[in-house]
Amino acid sequence: MSKKDYHDRHEKHKGHENHESNEGHEDHDGQDHHNHHEMMIKDFKRRFFISLIVTIPILILSPMIQEWFNFSIEFTGDGYVLFALSTFIYFYGGWPFLTGLKDELKEKKPGMMTLIAMAISVAYFYSTATVFGLEGSDFFWELATLIDIMLLGHWIEMRAVMSASSALDKLAELMPNTAHLFKDGDVVEVDISELKSEDKILIKPGEKIPADGIIVKGSSYINESMLTGESKPVEKSKGDKLIGGSINKDGSLEVEVKNIGKDTYLSKVIDMVERAQESKSKTQNLADRAAFWLTIIALTVGFATLIIWYLITGDFTFAIARMATVMVIACPHALGLAMPLVVATSTAQSAKNGLLIRNRTQFENSRKIDTLVFDKTGTLTHGEFGVNFIEVFDDEYTEEKVIEMAATLENNSEHPIATGIMERLEEMNLSILEMDDFQAIKGKGVEGKIDDKDVMVVSPGYLREENIKVPKELPAHGVSTDVFLLVGGKLIAAIGLSDRIREESYDAIKRLKEEGIKTWMLTGDNEKTAKQVSEELGLDGYFAEVLPDQKQEKIKELQSEGRFVAMTGDGVNDAPALAQADVGIAIGSGTDVAAETADIILVNSNPQDVVTLIDFGKATYRKMIQNLIWATGYNVFAIPLAAGVLYSIGIVISPAVGAVLMSISTIVVAINAKLLKVE
Repeated sequence: MSKKDYHDRHEKHKGHENHESNEGHEDHDGQDHHNHHEMMIKDFKRRFFISLIVTIPILILSPMIQEWFNFSIEFTGDGYVLFALSTFIYFYGGWPFLTGLKDELKEKKPGMMTLIAMAISVAYFYSTATVFGLEGSDFFWELATLIDIMLLGHWIEMRAVMSASSALDKLAELMPNTAHLFKDGDVVEVDISELKSEDKILIKPGEKIPADGIIVKGSSYINESMLTGESKPVEKSKGDKLIGGSINKDGSLEVEVKNIGKDTYLSKVIDMVERAQESKSKTQNLADRAAFWLTIIALTVGFATLIIWYLITGDFTFAIARMATVMVIACPHALGLAMPLVVATSTAQSAKNGLLIRNRTQFENSRKIDTLVFDKTGTLTHGEFGVNFIEVFDDEYTEEKVIEMAATLENNSEHPIATGIMERLEEMNLSILEMDDFQAIKGKGVEGKIDDKDVMVVSPGYLREENIKVPKELPAHGVSTDVFLLVGGKLIAAIGLSDRIREESYDAIKRLKEEGIKTWMLTGDNEKTAKQVSEELGLDGYFAEVLPDQKQEKIKELQSEGRFVAMTGDGVNDAPALAQADVGIAIGSGTDVAAETADIILVNSNPQDVVTLIDFGKATYRKMIQNLIWATGYNVFAIPLAAGVLYSIGIVISPAVGAVLMSISTIVVAINAKLLKVE
């Protein structure tokens, strides 16, 4: 998939400037949406500057401005010239708002466009009536400045939205356009859209990796920071996976292509970021409801203001000005921008730091987490096992035979335990045997037929389930995991593998404790190992020898105590527990981003990322609430002032000043959203 293909698939029209529903847009390709958004920005910019130029003669010809600045310009028909210029601004500058009014009323969802269109229409038609005989002062200069400010506000807003969503463009740009393909003994340069799975490609030093793949020859350091948030280059060699879009540092690599196009890690990430940006959380729905009711209140208060002031003063011009100001100030523009900008910023920032959000509500709910349950292997520990003892219980078998049989079963598995057993096979210069009827026993082990015998490699939990006793005490060996070889249902041997606690785990647990979050561990390992890891890290508790189908029950136990529980697991064996938890976090999933049961996916296996996630979830929610309060709170003061409640003491706001206040609130909300950072 070429860089352009990424853009075409993933660039979606962000922003709400046309105020249409999503229906009818689904068949447009991404580039059309992107181009449309850019065209809208250019359109508002052009309308703003042209309207601003036309506003100058309107201001000069307006009697009120002449009176304020003590000058006079009068000529025959000057009122009609003023009317003509104002008519141009009303229809040309006000066109986006008038069409927005039509769209909102058609959808029966009156909103900010309705309020702006009502305000400028009231001003225009009343002023027009004064030109053609109605007694009163015209309103043209306020109409023109109001439209200018609203156009400027929209232009700034759309640029902010475009900036927030441009992170997807940057992700798409990570893919190079071409690749070096091995073809008929030569290396030829091809467009990456021509690559197929299992093709062999050459990646030179300093080049971007064009597709997901596995190294078949060579070693190098790979910069994956733009994809996973891992700041240090990672050393990769034969057999290691590469992510398309990352950068090869110093070595030449021969790579077998695995995933291309929509199946690549990068493509999945972009899709996930898009879905997260488009999905709505409860906080966003609250903002939508607030915007709707603010519109209803503004329309009600606006018309009430018009009637009351006209009855009090008999001055229709003044009453109209008050009504227009109320409607402009109450525009829920900042409210409409408050949440989408935070969403766009947070999801894009998260993706760049290896935090992939699938469920926005649960991401925001991460601030409520008071209990965090970790899966042990590969999360709190490195998940890199080495065999440190082989205990044989049957004299008919040797250590070599035990390893051969175990490795034969584990040969096709990518589990860290399998990797450890395969490494011991190589160290002992042994080879795998013939096998039939291979089958994985979910969460318990693997089985198959070797020399017509049923052979199994299983966990301690399986032995306990089948009431199989281990004949003697096994050696103690640090952070250990024991697996058992069964032949024909008979226990033959135990293989002990040791793991190491991650350095990052100590700091992660310490930081979680400082934030008042209880930490627990779930593991299928034996009681002794679980206790050792728990005590060394200072966890609040642990569950040992737990099978995958029991993990969900353990989460329920903690929830029954009134805890708000997050579960971290690999997204496969831990699926029921991840689904049961209040917040499910798939950790250590590497390039596998298809953890369907998780709410959030952490690309790296670093437990500190869980702390980062919780802190960022809190920061995101805080920004949303800040924007919600700012976007609605200022109306508590501004709407009464616009309505003229302090007119008796000389405090009154004109429609143009109202437009300035509304635009300032929009800009404040946009800046606040952009300040959101992953710490």
